[in-house]
Amino acid sequence: MRQLVIVERVCLIGHIVSMVFGLVGILLVVPNAEIILNLSDVGQTAMQWSMAGGGVAYMILGAVAVFLYGLRTLGLGRTLAFMLPSVFISLGSELLGTSTGFPFGHYSYLSGLGYKIAGLVPFTIPLSWFYVGCVSYLLARAGLEVDKKPSLLRHIGAIALGALLLTSWDFVLDPAMSQTSLPFWYWQQPGAFFGMPYQNFLGWMGTGSVFMTVAAVLWRNNPITLERSQLNIPLVVYLSNFGFATVMSLAAGFSIPVLLGLVLGVTPAVALWLRGSSTSAQLTVEPVAKEVSVASVKVALK
Repeated sequence: MRQLVIVERVCLIGHIVSMVFGLVGILLVVPNAEIILNLSDVGQTAMQWSMAGGGVAYMILGAVAVFLYGLRTLGLGRTLAFMLPSVFISLGSELLGTSTGFPFGHYSYLSGLGYKIAGLVPFTIPLSWFYVGCVSYLLARAGLEVDKKPSLLRHIGAIALGALLLTSWDFVLDPAMSQTSLPFWYWQQPGAFFGMPYQNFLGWMGTGSVFMTVAAVLWRNNPITLERSQLNIPLVVYLSNFGFATVMSLAAGFSIPVLLGLVLGVTPAVALWLRGSSTSAQLTVEPVAKEVSVASVKVALK
């Protein structure tokens, strides 16, 4: 288990470092290519790697980190029960979207995110749906105490909140990533929300809700209980990815999407984490007290 934690943390750190390299490359190097000439050989190599494969690396590392986290805290079965639906359902939505315009609107991916499945969707895109979707749903499910006080209303609320956290990340990410000096996709029919059609958000909410619902159904006989410390990784992954998107958007002059993301994404995520953390702490106190009382009875009998 210790080795698993080490690999998980290395991947998480690599995920965050790759995002930082990506920001430096997109925001500093691309607009000022002469900067590369002033770097050492090591610096030039690092920046060339960052520009060539940074986008692919950060999404792969993020997916691996969250998968290992899930393996350690949820078990293989429950992790796969979320990963497989999220990857295949999001891939189906993306293929449909890039082919027909439904459910997100008419858009196309450019280069920079890896091999394209069917020549349309980079293989890394479904991975990003998985790892951001997973941490979003776990925060919502833990914060609403779905497994402690199960009810249909709580299940629906966790799915809706999880999908909202996921979509709020896209509020901030999409305008910058499609309109930066080095865009990764473009809208064939730009919309009213900083170049994005409002339909895009409905597509994100719908796609996220569908695979989170499938995961909730598959998890119905395997409730989860996350301890206080086990909710830290989902929050770190969510906030670090939101931070990456925030820097990109602010650099491009898009402040309103960032404000919306803070209100609808970061604030609920932190609130759910705090609520889930306090709940977990309460759950661990009772067994300890019982254990002490039993021990004292045994001493009395002796």
